[in-house]
Amino acid sequence: MTIENRVRLINTKLNERIALLEERVLDLSRTNEGLQDSEKRYRRLFESAKDGILILDAETGKVVDANPYLLQLLGYSYDTLYGKYIWEIGVFKDIAASKDAFKILKQNEYIRYQDLPLETRYGQPIAVEFVSNVYLVDQRKVIQCNIRDITARKHADAERKRLLAAIEQSPEAIVMTDSQGVIQFVNPAFEHTTGYSQKEAVGQNPRILKSGEQDEHFYRNLWDTISSGRTWTGRIVNKRKDGTLYTEETTISPVCDSTGQIVNYVGVKRDISEHLRLSAQFQQAQKMEAVGILAGGVAHDFNNMLSVILGYTELSLSKMDPNQPLYADLKEIHKAAERSTDITRQLLAFARKQTINPVVLDLNQNVESMLKMLRRLIGEDINLVWLSKTGQCLVDMDPTQIDQILANLCVNSRDAIAGVGKMTIETGSEVIDESYCADHYGFIEGDYILLTVSDDGCGMDKKTVDQIFEPFFTSKGLGHGTGLGLSTVYGIVKQNNGFINVYSEPGKGTTFRVYLPRYADLAVDILPEKAVEIPHGGGETVLVVEDEPVLLKMAKAMLEKLGYRVLTAGTPGDAIGLALSPVNHIDLVITDVILPEMNGRELAAQLEHLNPGIHILFMSGYTADVIAHRGVLDDGVNFIQKPYSMKDLAVKVRNGLHGNE
Repeated sequence: MTIENRVRLINTKLNERIALLEERVLDLSRTNEGLQDSEKRYRRLFESAKDGILILDAETGKVVDANPYLLQLLGYSYDTLYGKYIWEIGVFKDIAASKDAFKILKQNEYIRYQDLPLETRYGQPIAVEFVSNVYLVDQRKVIQCNIRDITARKHADAERKRLLAAIEQSPEAIVMTDSQGVIQFVNPAFEHTTGYSQKEAVGQNPRILKSGEQDEHFYRNLWDTISSGRTWTGRIVNKRKDGTLYTEETTISPVCDSTGQIVNYVGVKRDISEHLRLSAQFQQAQKMEAVGILAGGVAHDFNNMLSVILGYTELSLSKMDPNQPLYADLKEIHKAAERSTDITRQLLAFARKQTINPVVLDLNQNVESMLKMLRRLIGEDINLVWLSKTGQCLVDMDPTQIDQILANLCVNSRDAIAGVGKMTIETGSEVIDESYCADHYGFIEGDYILLTVSDDGCGMDKKTVDQIFEPFFTSKGLGHGTGLGLSTVYGIVKQNNGFINVYSEPGKGTTFRVYLPRYADLAVDILPEKAVEIPHGGGETVLVVEDEPVLLKMAKAMLEKLGYRVLTAGTPGDAIGLALSPVNHIDLVITDVILPEMNGRELAAQLEHLNPGIHILFMSGYTADVIAHRGVLDDGVNFIQKPYSMKDLAVKVRNGLHGNE
């Protein structure tokens, strides 16, 4: 081969090598550009990441890089962190507070803390999710720590837990349904109120509570309201799992998503059945109190008129020959007035304004003494059963009031029994505690003697039971009963600080339970009243103070017929003037309780001051609180209730002058 050929061959190979080197340089250049682009992309991601990123040298534990988000989160500058050992950075004390702790971080290729408490450079607490990974970079191991701020999420979770706890512990029943009304969630209060467990309720429609008390129009209006995006509020009578009904106050609200579409309905329900029952008891008590005040006022005014009728009729009868035709007419007038007096006394009993003289008595003895009379009263077709409590049942009451209670309750039971039946009278004892009082308005804690009268008669519906104690209300036919019997019982029981309950169902009979305060001391014997003849006076001077002229005139005529010297005064001032006169030696003052200028007790005090030892007899259509409390006379007070007969007046005047000898 010639030298020329050799040279040509060498040049060719040299060019090939140069071309190869150029290609390799080009490849290296492309690779370098790719690495630069990759590094730029990584740096861009690193710096724009919304999580904190901390790069550590895995061998030394020094910080080799930190992204801007981490610096902002922790409050540090880049220069403050760069080159520092991680255990020298205070905020990471709970992750790596020592070299030994760092060794654990370095040895584990992957570590995750789901909820790690940290503090910023300024001491503000934050919660983070901490994840570390070990990577090989340029033949050196680094640890990349990703730090995500979960403070807001943690607060939201805590708030959600608090909200869920509130829903779970809420006394109101809470129900959530989907947009079609299918139940998705109920709280424990719903389970307690309705009897349906969460498992039984979820997947059902709220119509499982439907009671039938509301019509379809009601439910249609409810659905139209909430499906249009509005909130519905109202009362619903629903039915529990066991079939019992209850009333609830309900608020149902739609829940919308971000587009405004309804996705759920939430109902908040409160069972108000007990509230309604107690409110009804309170309103009934208020109504009875108002009716009592009215009844007492009517009885007072009516008694004044009856006093005139009875008084002048008695005076007229005393002046006439019984064989005269007019005498019989006057007797009928007198009988009618006496019957009217019984009505006013019943009204006063209801109004708790009747005058009573309580004594300590054994209720068992009183009931037993009345059994014979009660059996005659109810008839032979009714079996009267008497069940007495063992031992004494001591109460402090007027014995005549016990008779009134028994007679009225037994007559009521008799009328409720059609033909043959059974009536039971029973005594017992009862302790009323705080929980019972909470469920029964007006009851007071304490020990009580219980008098029960029950029958197996026709019974009453709820509407009748609610009105049974009102004056003049009667479920009997026209001409049968005045409607005052049970109202009289109610008034007597209330006057003696007791309570009365009635339990009845149509076709199943009725039970009346009367609670009377137990008397703790020993009982006293009750002596029967002695028959008293009409006593006459011996010329003693009696001053009558009455602001009703017709009553004043009548009282004067009756007293004069009884043999007394009578002075009259229409006002307290006139009475004091007569008492000051030296020619008037007054032995007894009969004064109305309610007077103009001053009341009867104030007048009596002034007259006693002017004439020490003077005797006082009060009179009224009903006892006022100035001489009595709840109708119980104060000690030492002499009283006569209008209307009164001549015999009643004669006895009271004689006792007022000479005592009860």
